[in-house]
Parts: sequence; structure tokens; C-alpha cells
Amino acid sequence: MLEEEMLGKRVWAVVGANSNPEKYGNMIYKKLKSRGYTVYPVNPNYEYIEGDKCYKDLSSLPEVPEVIDMVVSPRIGEGVIEEAARIGVKYVWLQPGTFNNKIMDLIKEKGLNAVQACVLVALR
Repeated sequence: MLEEEMLGKRVWAVVGANSNPEKYGNMIYKKLKSRGYTVYPVNPNYEYIEGDKCYKDLSSLPEVPEVIDMVVSPRIGEGVIEEAARIGVKYVWLQPGTFNNKIMDLIKEKGLNAVQACVLVALR
């Protein structure tokens, strides 16, 4: 199953990570970290999240993530998918509310693998 395959990957980027503990971008980042994943926060609005360096985009990361977890609106997501395909990311985890038909078509067009699910539920 694709979801299990993705959870088996150890290097993730959370696109839309933030420092607000009430928001999903923060909860997902902390949950993945607590489970031993190498996880990079990606958000151009923050310098640090949870004391870790935050990156402005996927291209700024020190390594190519195996999976990106999308916690941004579809409008922002389109550019992220384009960038992900360009740098060689193969897997996209789409949180509820982060995708629409345009995003799904783009993911298909770029040959990426995607699941639509809440990673917090998957990691319970």
C-alpha cells in the first residue's frame, strides 16, 4: 500500500510547517520528528521552527526529501509540486484541504506518487 510505503521513507519535508502548536503544520512536524524521521520544515515566513532551521523552499534543503507532506493551500501547492518534481521528489502526502483537481492532475502529469490522508492519523 502506498501509504505504508511512504511511511517507510525516513526523510520528509513538511511544507507549511509553522511555530503555532495549535496548527497542523506544527503538529505534523513534531509528530514526524518524535517518530525518528529526519524532517525538514519548509516555510518562507519562518527562520526557525521548534528550534530547528526552517527552509524557504524545497531547493534550499540540505538533501532531497523522500516524501513531502503538504500543509498548504492548493494555490501555493502548485508551485511546490513543480519544484518537487524538478528536484527529484517522488512522494507527496496531501493533508485534507491541500489538494484540488488541478493539484491532482499536476501530480499525475509529473509522475509523482501521492496519498490523500492525515499523517497524524496514519502515525497513531
